[in-house]
Amino acid sequence: MLDLKFVRQNPDVVRDGAIKKHIACDVDQVLKLDSEVRKLRAESESKKAEQNKATKAIPSLQGDEKMETIKAMKALGAEQKAIESQVKSLDEELQRLLLTLPNPPAAEVPDGKDDLENVEMRSEGTIPTFDFDQRDHLELGQMHDMFDFERAARIAGSRTYFLKNAGALLELSVLRMSMDHMVAKGFSPMIVPNLVRREAMEGTAYFPGGEDQAYCTERDDLFLIGTAEVPLTSYRAGEILDMSELPTKLCGWSNCYRREAGAAGRDTRGLYRIHQFQKIEQVILCPNDEEISKQFHQEILKNSEEVLQMLELPYRVVNVCGGDLGSGQVQKFDIETWMPSRESFSETHSASRFHDFQSRRLGLRYRDAEGKVRFCHTLNNTVIASPRVLIPLIENHQQEDGSIHIPQALRPYMGGVSLLEPKKK
Repeated sequence: MLDLKFVRQNPDVVRDGAIKKHIACDVDQVLKLDSEVRKLRAESESKKAEQNKATKAIPSLQGDEKMETIKAMKALGAEQKAIESQVKSLDEELQRLLLTLPNPPAAEVPDGKDDLENVEMRSEGTIPTFDFDQRDHLELGQMHDMFDFERAARIAGSRTYFLKNAGALLELSVLRMSMDHMVAKGFSPMIVPNLVRREAMEGTAYFPGGEDQAYCTERDDLFLIGTAEVPLTSYRAGEILDMSELPTKLCGWSNCYRREAGAAGRDTRGLYRIHQFQKIEQVILCPNDEEISKQFHQEILKNSEEVLQMLELPYRVVNVCGGDLGSGQVQKFDIETWMPSRESFSETHSASRFHDFQSRRLGLRYRDAEGKVRFCHTLNNTVIASPRVLIPLIENHQQEDGSIHIPQALRPYMGGVSLLEPKKK
């Protein structure tokens, strides 16, 4: 959520930011409601002051004058209550509209309407060339008896799967290796709730706007998370942290659930875009300082790049354009990993900084060195998400006979195995 004072003082910045993000919002209506609410509150306070003045005067009055003053005071009270009712109604609408105002993007965010206009910053690793007919992850999975989509669909519907045998072990190994990497970087490991209240979804800016992508347990009004970012960033909501607690670095392991409403085409084939997956997410809470935020943005990006380097996977980093940014993000870097079957780099990580957009919604604050209470800056990035990462892992490391090379860093988590051999028929 944007600071209302900032919106008043910088309406054009907010408008231009929304245009750059291709997000529709009504800044003028926000300003109009804000003006009305402030005017009515001033009127309410004025009537309260009159009431207080009359209350103090009543004991010294006599007869008709006293009765008239009491009558006038009651009328003032009724008027004041009516105004307060108006204020409550208008303020609720104001707060609802405030939630729809996007965070203006950083100047270095490129223009563009969607992910096709993201700008490559750099690429790392070597894209493999095969002197044999390469196989996609579905064919390799069948050779190794790693996945079962057919039986999963009978049980749970489309875009579901069973991971089995080496597939299950690969996922667990990649997740554990990634978590250990983050712990070594000083992040606190956490297993987080998968079901959260609406306040957590609104606080992290997934609501309003993302309701169609979330699974809701309507009886309890709880929502399945699509990322551990939601509970991790909400973990200290409503608290005032001490300056000594910053930066707070958290790393959460969770199941994640996304409806993927509207997804179609090749993205729904195999393991790329599914309803349930596991993910390790990194979150940083830091002081309200632009330069510090930028430094941590580079840090969380580097952490994830190191994981891909450990997995010996080629990837590229892109600066995400305005039209591909979410409502709360000031800037986002995506990591796209090479997937041979898709003949392209495809998104596997998103590193975002939000300034105080999320913390204002969550009431997430700290007391600075001067004792002033300020809102934290928040950042997050995927460390690893599986099973999507299994696509580049097994496709890039496939051998001619269908066997799969296991990267050196992953072998201790795979019981020392260096090569997965296809199942014998």
